Amino acid sequence: MTEATPTRILLADDHHLVRRGVRLILDSEPDLTVVAEAGDGAEAIEVARTHHPDLAVLDIAMPRLTGLQAARELSRIQPELRILILTMYDNEQYFFEALAAGASGYVLKSVADRDLVEACRATMRDEPFLYPGAVNALIRNYLDRVREGQSLPARAITDREEEILKLVAEGHTTQEIAHILVISPKTVERHRANLLQKLGLKDRLELTRYAIRVGLIEP
Repeated sequence: MTEATPTRILLADDHHLVRRGVRLILDSEPDLTVVAEAGDGAEAIEVARTHHPDLAVLDIAMPRLTGLQAARELSRIQPELRILILTMYDNEQYFFEALAAGASGYVLKSVADRDLVEACRATMRDEPFLYPGAVNALIRNYLDRVREGQSLPARAITDREEEILKLVAEGHTTQEIAHILVISPKTVERHRANLLQKLGLKDRLELTRYAIRVGLIEP
C-alpha cells in the first residue's frame, strides 16, 4: 500500500522569520510539504505558476500585492488551487473579503501552532476552516440580515438542478434521469452542465462528492 502524496504548499509572507516558523510547523507533518515560498503577493502568483502547488497559505499584509489581491488572482488563474489566509488580523472585514477572494479558511498567526495543520487538512478535504471569532461573525452577519429584512444569499442551484444532482450522484444515466423527471435527455445534459459551471466542479465524481457533502445522498 503506497502512501498518499503529501499536500504541496506555497507559503507567502513578507517576514522571513515568520515563513521559517510556519514552514517548520508544516514540514514536520508527513502529509504536508512546503514546496515554495514567496515574500509578497506578486511573487506568490509567479511562484504558483511555476510550482503548481495544491494549497497556498497567504499572509494578508504584504508589499506589491496583498494576500487578498493575490488570492483573487490565484483563484482566477488556478481555480483548483486551495487557499488559506494566515494573518495577525482578527478582523471581520478582512475575513469576509478573504472568503469573497476564494479562500477556504482563515487562521490567526497567534494560534498557528494549534490550528494551521488542521486548517490545511480541512481545506484539502474541501471543508472550510474558520476560527471561533469568524464563526461568530458569520452568525452575527446572518442574524443582522434577518433582523433588517434583507434578502439572504440566493441558493447556488435551482430545485430542478438539485433533483438532477441527486439522481446523478445516485448513479442514474442521462436517459434514466430524463425518464424519471419526464424531461428530454438534452435538458438533463444542459442542467448537468449548469451544475458543473455553477459549483466549479469538473465531472460526475465531483458532483457526487458535493451531493454527499450537502446531505443529498449518504456516503
